[in-house]
Amino acid sequence: MTQVPTDRQYAESHEWVQDNGDGTVTVGISDHAQQSLGDVVFVELPEAGQTLAKGDEFGVIESVKAASDLYAPIAGEIVAVNEDLEDAPENVNEAPYEDGWIMKVRLDGTVEGLMDADTYQANIDADA
Repeated sequence: MTQVPTDRQYAESHEWVQDNGDGTVTVGISDHAQQSLGDVVFVELPEAGQTLAKGDEFGVIESVKAASDLYAPIAGEIVAVNEDLEDAPENVNEAPYEDGWIMKVRLDGTVEGLMDADTYQANIDADA
């Protein structure tokens, strides 16, 4: 069964956003996305300091099956990237909501247009 933590919001493109309570959010990919990809072998990380608009491509995640673009679910400035993924991309598979996070972003505005956990789960179930 796919994990969908209720303390985050989700994009249709399967990225999650968690509010850090300090004007920043952490972004990663959902458990459903990592399961669909299979074994992750490489994550192309964005650059800290880069400014993103909602919907901008910010990186690529590669698995043994495919390569998928990553899209910004929110707008803002990247303040940190998870450099551990350079040496341990498997963290995305093993702990997509903890050690597998991809970037932290200082919000430019608000988090809007994302799904709560129940809505995201319903979307996953509808696609199954």
